[in-house]
Amino acid sequence: MDTCGVGCIALEEAGPVGNMTVVNSPGQEVLNQLDVKTSSETASMDTSIEMSLPGFEDSLDERKLSPEQESLSRLEQQDLSTEMSKNPRPRASKPGRKRGGRTRKGSKRTQQQPNPPSAPLVPSLLDQSNPLSAPVPKKRGRKSKAELLLLKLSKDIDQPKSPPSKTPPEDFETSPGERPRRRAAQVALMYLQELAEELSTTLPTPASCSENPKESCPTEPEKTQEQAACQGEEEKADTAPDEDFVLQVEAEDEEPAAEEAAEEAAEEEAEEEAEEESESESESESETSSETSSDLEPAPRGSVKQKPHCRGVAPNGLPNYIMAPIWKSFHLTKDLREQKHSYWEFADWIPLSWKWHLLSELEAAPYLPQEEKSPLFSVQREGLPEDCTLYRINRFSSVTAHPERLDVSFFTGGPLWALDWCPVPEGAGASQYVALYSSPDMNETHSLSQLHSGPGLLQLWGLGTLQQESCPGSRAHFVYGIACDHGCIWDLKFCPSGAWELPSTPRKAPLLPRLGLLALACSDGNVLLFSLPHPEALLAEQPPESTKPAIYKVECVATLQVGSVQVSDPSECGQCLSLAWMPTRPHHHLAAGYYNGMVVFWNLPTNSPLQRIRLSDGSLKLYPFQCFLAHDQAVRTLQWCKANSHFIVSAGSDRKIKFWDLRRPYEPINSIKRFLSTELAWLLPYNGVTVAQDNCYASYGLCGIHYIDAGYLGFKAYFTAPRKGTVWSLSGSDWLGTIAAGDISGELIAAILPDMALNPVNVKRSVERRFPIYKADLMPYQYSSEDQDHPSASSGTSNPPKARTYAETVNHHYLLFQDTDLGSFHDLLQREPMLRMQEEEGHSLLCLDRLQLEAIHKVRFSPNLDSYGWLVSGGQSGLVRIHFIRGLTCPLGHRMQLESESHFSAVFQPSSPTQDPDFPPPSHRILPFP
Repeated sequence: MDTCGVGCIALEEAGPVGNMTVVNSPGQEVLNQLDVKTSSETASMDTSIEMSLPGFEDSLDERKLSPEQESLSRLEQQDLSTEMSKNPRPRASKPGRKRGGRTRKGSKRTQQQPNPPSAPLVPSLLDQSNPLSAPVPKKRGRKSKAELLLLKLSKDIDQPKSPPSKTPPEDFETSPGERPRRRAAQVALMYLQELAEELSTTLPTPASCSENPKESCPTEPEKTQEQAACQGEEEKADTAPDEDFVLQVEAEDEEPAAEEAAEEAAEEEAEEEAEEESESESESESETSSETSSDLEPAPRGSVKQKPHCRGVAPNGLPNYIMAPIWKSFHLTKDLREQKHSYWEFADWIPLSWKWHLLSELEAAPYLPQEEKSPLFSVQREGLPEDCTLYRINRFSSVTAHPERLDVSFFTGGPLWALDWCPVPEGAGASQYVALYSSPDMNETHSLSQLHSGPGLLQLWGLGTLQQESCPGSRAHFVYGIACDHGCIWDLKFCPSGAWELPSTPRKAPLLPRLGLLALACSDGNVLLFSLPHPEALLAEQPPESTKPAIYKVECVATLQVGSVQVSDPSECGQCLSLAWMPTRPHHHLAAGYYNGMVVFWNLPTNSPLQRIRLSDGSLKLYPFQCFLAHDQAVRTLQWCKANSHFIVSAGSDRKIKFWDLRRPYEPINSIKRFLSTELAWLLPYNGVTVAQDNCYASYGLCGIHYIDAGYLGFKAYFTAPRKGTVWSLSGSDWLGTIAAGDISGELIAAILPDMALNPVNVKRSVERRFPIYKADLMPYQYSSEDQDHPSASSGTSNPPKARTYAETVNHHYLLFQDTDLGSFHDLLQREPMLRMQEEEGHSLLCLDRLQLEAIHKVRFSPNLDSYGWLVSGGQSGLVRIHFIRGLTCPLGHRMQLESESHFSAVFQPSSPTQDPDFPPPSHRILPFP
């Protein structure tokens, strides 16, 4: 017993409680030896506690013990530690107590007595009848130095059985706020795994697991040797370890480094699997008949999950994570069209030859565009020697397709304002057609607030089969035109399916094989429906000495008006500016948007006497069955949801985009006010629309193309591509999951959308997803003094001209088209067209005080599987260009084309002429679905 009354207690092994022996405390030298011995071995133990009692240090210096007392003390301490090892050690389970930290002020153990006579280690085992002789100062919830040393000794004696670790133990002492941060690296790794699982859905289907399951099917991060050793020591030391403190990541002192290491490990595994995927993709290209990875079924639930193959580079040069949504779109579009499209609809609306009156040259002159020759233009193609040849082509003429790039150009005679592809069944392998409308005058302007009528020409152009083997040497040709007296045609739409039949279909005269059903939105407020015949059958009915081009005066099959039978006033709603045909079979409904904000719906095959009237001249007039006020101003564009016909979206001049449920049209599902929208594209697999905008209301840096969620998923808007000027037109391809946009500056770009079923906020490096197709610039030129008939390009000033009319512009300027090589996308970001596009997106200047001859007004992707990679565009110059984006085609699309051709051949078998002209031949009836 020392002068301060601090004693040591030794418990024997005889009984459960043991006998208590009080001995004097060891001397200072012994304490120092014990401190040196235990300090190096117990530095890493997270349960060590070091406390000091005020005024206790001075008393220790005065104590001196004999060697016999020191040896006795050591033996008793060993017995004490042996007995204590049998008892479970208390754990730091309280949430406020940090491992390795100091005890909170005022905290006391539940086993301690409020005023103990001594400094007991286990107060419940003390014999209260034999108190210590010396008084003990009152403790304020803290342990004495001797008790702390005994705790260290007990731990030191309990540990020697386990061999020391080769690697030094880690220091787990952390700051007070580290327990919440202890799981940060683990949570980050779990997030990466969840993100990888979500990305796996963007692929067609996951590929098979590799031989090593750890590479292709990772489950939990592997533990390092140091972590395993540390965890093993902790399990031995503690019989009931705390699960929260089991180490699964790097040391907490380096949590940021642990997170980065986990991410790098996940990326390395993904890259290895992506290489395997790229190899399998290249094999599928060489063997198109073999099954691709997209045909594999996903792993069943509960099995080992596979890593997504979103790393690596596809054969076309684009990363696999960019191409994955395209592969997904192929399957979704194919499956939905099999369910929602039909082979035959509107059997009563068959073209009749006696309704098509061929106009003479004198009669057709008022309907023809005034410009007989196109402006001068030149084409520079990336990767090919520059061709400084300037072209000027006649009206309704075209330039032969380029033998390598396959692009085609033709001249319509006036500014292009309406354009659409004629739908063809999958696998038909037939010629492709586009219908378009061009204004008669290059300088013509219209007022939208008033109805307008006048002569105009609807043109139908044939583009051939658009197959790669047949395109070289082919050229677009003008098929026939339809003379209209309903003013400007602002929009036109073909029936999505069920209106096309084989050109060789036998029909009794005067019936003709039908090419398609076409609806026109006219500036006089009417909507016209035309049943177009195949050109071969129509031209065969005309005399051989007929004039070229063939212009017809045609009686439409139906005229759609607003109002009712008793009250019909087309001027009430104003001009019809947009159309949308019901995308799912039976395609019976047609929607139109008007200048006053009304959206009107017609039921085309209705037999109601209130909606269908047959006039004395035999013409048919239809009235709407539903209409509602959608916007406060003009409805600029309409788009139907292709997966569910109950939903439609509209955009108006009031800067609002509204999503509607036609079962409850009294209020929109969602209304978004952002900017002035010009056109929408609602792609098939997504729950939102891609919007093109005018730059008049756009914020600085946000003008361009945006993807806007309908509101169901709650995603924020995704900025697809920035544009400096007004984006006049936007088109989307369901097959490719890609949108194309043309703007006032003459640039046509395409952007591959990410999988919008996932939150686009995680999409990075969007610049890799867009690329230019071509850029049109207005360049000055001068005539050569030697030959006035052959102009040549000039290298003079590049300042934009100030000409305000078409004649002034074309007299001294020409159009320069700079085409991008669309066959491959290798090193896309370093190529000259991409660098030019990125520079102009941020620093381009617009000259709005002149005629924008290079502006692109309309862009349309082909909706047909046989020509899914083709894009047509045109604008103010009257020049229409067709491009083939070969780099986005893939073996999966080619295989679908072959399957569709086989299916089409099985459905459309040669048949005998039909007896009843009112019904289609048996080959056109849709097969029953299983």
